[in-house]
Amino acid sequence: MFAAIVAGISGLAWIYLLGFRGRFWMGGVRDDGTMPPPAHWPSVAAIIPARNEADVITASLRSLLRQDYPGALSVVIVDDDSSDGTAAVARRAAGMHPARAVTIITNNAVPAGWTGKVWAQKRGIAEAERRYQPDYLLLTDADIIHTPDTLSWLAAQATGGGYALTSLMAKLNCASLPERSHVPAFIYFFQMLFPFAWVGRRGATTAAAAGGCMLVRADMLRAAGGIDTIRNALIDDCALAGKLKAHGPIWLGLTQRVRSIRRYDTFAELRRMISRSAYAQLRYSPWLLSATISALALIFVVPPLLAAFSEGLPRLTGYVAWLAMALSFQPTLRDYRLSALWGLALPAIALLFAVYTLDSAYQHARKRGGQWKGRVHAGAPSLP
Repeated sequence: MFAAIVAGISGLAWIYLLGFRGRFWMGGVRDDGTMPPPAHWPSVAAIIPARNEADVITASLRSLLRQDYPGALSVVIVDDDSSDGTAAVARRAAGMHPARAVTIITNNAVPAGWTGKVWAQKRGIAEAERRYQPDYLLLTDADIIHTPDTLSWLAAQATGGGYALTSLMAKLNCASLPERSHVPAFIYFFQMLFPFAWVGRRGATTAAAAGGCMLVRADMLRAAGGIDTIRNALIDDCALAGKLKAHGPIWLGLTQRVRSIRRYDTFAELRRMISRSAYAQLRYSPWLLSATISALALIFVVPPLLAAFSEGLPRLTGYVAWLAMALSFQPTLRDYRLSALWGLALPAIALLFAVYTLDSAYQHARKRGGQWKGRVHAGAPSLP
């Protein structure tokens, strides 16, 4: 009887996920479409917070300075208390493209109540508004590279749709074994949590963005209270999306135009990346943590267990649910050019993500949550 009940719950969950959750698994919301160019190209200032990014900042900056954008484009780099010469590397790269306006400022102490990245963004936005008065702000990261037509596409999409926020989910590195086993699942789970079709639906409450590439209307950001409203957010991109969606429509899609060049060569690096913000996504709630772990187990881990150890209808349900999840994973695997057989491993990968989520809660309890390059989340003690 217990197996039948669990099988029924798991089966109903997969009916809902495949048929009634915005078709997230198909990955159909992307930047394949074209928008007519605006009558007037808006001015844009790109803001890049950079903490110890000397090894990637050159490629990122050059990709922005080589944009074929017809409008005014400026770049503000915030050297966020780096110790590896990030600012000097950025100045050399900027010197090779003197036609574009590049400003580099230094960010030292982070005020209490702010996360480091958001404070750096605030400094960069203030500098951009003081120097350039841009119509839009491109919030991007130092490990992100853009094809030359990225900003033109973003601006056309943003102005044509009247979006307060237009965001592209950067294509992540997927070469090493740790990356192949984690990255596609990370994208898959993100879309499950925030179906992109719902993000772009006017009137829907679902709000999300990808922090590597966010084009924000400057006046809408001011109307929403500025970046200050998310000063202590660890998941700053989704927090900003939530604030902006209250003031105008937003859009988020997959892309081949924007790519992260940050590598994750070990399982430990990916564990830290996922654990860093997993518990924050659950609003630091033990109840949500329990519910999430239970849901991951019922949806992903139970089906192969039923298929292996149960009998009759529960076993059949387990096989069908396992096949359903494997098939639903295929569009994401194809996007990353990986074998379809990775779909069968999704239960084991989901179990790893559950462990990382528990580790995130444990690190938060130890006041070590949100660690990134020597910093912990606002409110936690500094590292020794």
